[in-house]
Amino acid sequence: MKQIFNLRIFKVVCIITIFSTVVGCFNRELRGKVIKSKDYGTYLIINEKDNENCTLYVDDRVWPVEVGQKGKITPGNHKLKCGGTVEITIKKGTTFSFDYWGP
Repeated sequence: MKQIFNLRIFKVVCIITIFSTVVGCFNRELRGKVIKSKDYGTYLIINEKDNENCTLYVDDRVWPVEVGQKGKITPGNHKLKCGGTVEITIKKGTTFSFDYWGP
């Protein structure tokens, strides 16, 4: 009887974990979070630099917006560079909040 009770608890914990993971990743990309823009514009927020001493580039141009601030950008594929280089896709009418430089 005790084993059946423990198995039921295990199943409930697994279901809650799976549900939390799915809900928690709903608007999450690998490299950041995506939310719909209230004004339907397309924006990029770079929340951190890969290296504090580097200059931020977006599509091989210096990104003029401060770290953590929202900047207007065209929808589509973009290359971010600051020490390392990553590529992201920003959908029209969204704000992409970039926060992961890792592999």
